[in-house]
Amino acid sequence: MQPAIPAKPRPRIDTVSRGFWDNAREGRLSMQRCDDCSDIHFPGSPVCPKCLSEKQSWVAVSGRGTVLSWVRFHRAYWDGFRADIPYLVALVGLEEGPMLMTSIVDAPADGPKIGASVTAVFEEVDDQLTLPKFRVGV
Repeated sequence: MQPAIPAKPRPRIDTVSRGFWDNAREGRLSMQRCDDCSDIHFPGSPVCPKCLSEKQSWVAVSGRGTVLSWVRFHRAYWDGFRADIPYLVALVGLEEGPMLMTSIVDAPADGPKIGASVTAVFEEVDDQLTLPKFRVGV
């Protein structure tokens, strides 16, 4: 009998982040936009980081971006990632401006090139959680 694989950490879904995760479950990448000044930002916050308005909406974005940086992890800092070693984590700058840390799927063996174009893809973990990730060159 094989030992159980530990679960990966899950995001904390709260009233501020719920729109992001609901959209991801539908296969849409979204960012928070201020209804007053139109600033698009991520992660979501209770007030706009630019004008401090409390009027925020989650809006779909293109899902296109650029690899700004990446690292390949050779150590599992959480037991749930042990089976994935080595795994790649990247900083992606979206066309709309925000940046996010994410996974690159099907990355080249030598890693993505800095400046490579990427497109959002979605991995359904279960009925409650879908993770946005990115693929190079799509």
